[in-house]
Amino acid sequence: MAHQLEAINGKVSMFYTGATPWHGLGQELHGRPTVREAIAASGLDWDVELVPLLTEDTGAPVPARAVRRNSDRRVLGVVGLKYQPLQNKEAFAFFQPFLDAGLASLHTGGSLCDGRKVWLLARLERDPIEVGPGDTISKFVLLSNSHDGTSSVRVGFTPIRIVCANTLALAHGDKAGSKLIRVRHTRRLADNLDALREVMDLADQEFTATAEKYRRLRNKDINQNDLVRYVRHVFKIQSLQLNGQQRRILESCFRLFEDGRGAELPGVKGTFWGAYNAVSEYLGYDRGKSQSTRLASLWFGESARTNQRALEIALAMAV
Repeated sequence: MAHQLEAINGKVSMFYTGATPWHGLGQELHGRPTVREAIAASGLDWDVELVPLLTEDTGAPVPARAVRRNSDRRVLGVVGLKYQPLQNKEAFAFFQPFLDAGLASLHTGGSLCDGRKVWLLARLERDPIEVGPGDTISKFVLLSNSHDGTSSVRVGFTPIRIVCANTLALAHGDKAGSKLIRVRHTRRLADNLDALREVMDLADQEFTATAEKYRRLRNKDINQNDLVRYVRHVFKIQSLQLNGQQRRILESCFRLFEDGRGAELPGVKGTFWGAYNAVSEYLGYDRGKSQSTRLASLWFGESARTNQRALEIALAMAV
């Protein structure tokens, strides 16, 4: 499909609660759905299995295995012999105790890249961050997993700016125990996921510390020359002679700096906070060919690293 969200038997493999995302795609759930209900609605109620690989000409065993989905026998990836799969229901069960305790509620979840990558996003039932009047940040926790061996299961805290639904970076997202917690695919995976429950209590501390960084950006004006230097630095554009892609990046970020979502709020336009959000909005809404490819990049790929770099550079410049 053009939007690259997986569709199984004509049904988009995604659920959501609240506002309709991505051009009306996905299955809407009401109230406070359970993990089991979310898995069923998003079409993620399938398992993967490991199957041996053989050479085509001699039939000799290959020191690797294929990850195959049992529902349609689609091969999702090739992995090493030590790889242990994590089933969707096992990974997402991590959230259910928090849902039962009223500490979180499910927001979206689904399948990208033909089932190779899956995610579940939950909103923490904690007070949002207020960066300025009318400019608040909600607190989310994201669990993502790949079935193709390209990444380990990840659980991390994610700030999302309410006025524009921008996915932002945490101020110390590169440190263990803050934004991103990685657990490798091993036989002790279930035990490791249990241990992550203790980390959830530290989320508010990380969000609070990051909010102070956001406010610092909001209180620091940026001039046109520094805006150009900032965007160039974030996207590693060094040449004075711009190619077409570089020109589009600069033009998009400059436009979003002036007229992006939430740019009209006090303390946004003309500040480093506005500049950082222009980059974040570009990554979330303009970069790439479709909304779902942007999502995959924000949570699995290069845009996540760019988003983190954009915050770090803004903080370094806003002195």
